[in-house]
Amino acid sequence: MIVFSKSSFRRRGDELTEVQTLFAVNASEASTPHKGSLRIGGVAWKINSEVVLLLGWGRAMLLQLAHPLVASGVAEHSSFNASPGARLQRLRQTIEAMLALTFGTPEEVTRATDAINAMHDRVHGKLSGTAGNIPAGTRYSAHDPKLLTWVHATLLDSFLSTYELYVGPLTLEEKNRYCAQARSIEPLLGIPSGSLPSNLAELRSYMDEMFASGEIAVTETARHIAPEVVSPPTLWVMRPLLWFFSLPTIGLLPTAIREAYGYRWVWWHEASLRLSAGIVRALLPFVSSTFRHWPKASRFWFAILERTERLVS
Repeated sequence: MIVFSKSSFRRRGDELTEVQTLFAVNASEASTPHKGSLRIGGVAWKINSEVVLLLGWGRAMLLQLAHPLVASGVAEHSSFNASPGARLQRLRQTIEAMLALTFGTPEEVTRATDAINAMHDRVHGKLSGTAGNIPAGTRYSAHDPKLLTWVHATLLDSFLSTYELYVGPLTLEEKNRYCAQARSIEPLLGIPSGSLPSNLAELRSYMDEMFASGEIAVTETARHIAPEVVSPPTLWVMRPLLWFFSLPTIGLLPTAIREAYGYRWVWWHEASLRLSAGIVRALLPFVSSTFRHWPKASRFWFAILERTERLVS
């Protein structure tokens, strides 16, 4: 999706993934900060550097689409029906932005967030029909702090779950720091101070409140977009990988949300998820950092994505 100039954010269809990228980075936290950087610790570097974290993106997207206003915004201002090559290019640019925001300089962070805010200026509209407890005609905006909070929370929740499933356990202190340091993104998006959860307990409480509020309701619009998240068109040789990716995308969803999307989940799905995750978790310590982690591996992985884009375009 993203390079570091504003023009790279102005492509129609990137709204959802740019928002995800921004919230995935936890305000550029890392262990060896540049002077004046927002990077204040090692938790985001530890978590966000793992390539396997991509397995949590689909789950986060489906949760985000379960909010009717988010689904409406994506449907009206996105291009999920773009070619496979265009989607892969968007993914590659998304990763580049996440790395820039996680490990980059304050200037790179500022350029990225300025561009995202400019893009958000164009994303607004109104809900066409009643959904959950949200009446038809309700207006939405990509600048709405409530919607940004929902996107933020789904990413924090998904990335923490994915890391622990595929990489290893995190301490409560690490989870709390991951949430707390993410709040430094509030002023960059104009979110009122204190809006975002500051620790794991607040994150879980917020998610529970949202699910109980009636505001989260999977609409026909969300169900129409969901297959593009779970099983997007691709080369036939890559289809077994899509099945592997779909396991956490569907299996880590709350049961009610999964059923609302209409996805079956039986014992052998759960067994496949746990078995595959166990294999990844066991093998990961033996994988070279060049292939396991994004910062040092970026050229390798981006080269693969670029070749795949050319094949499917």
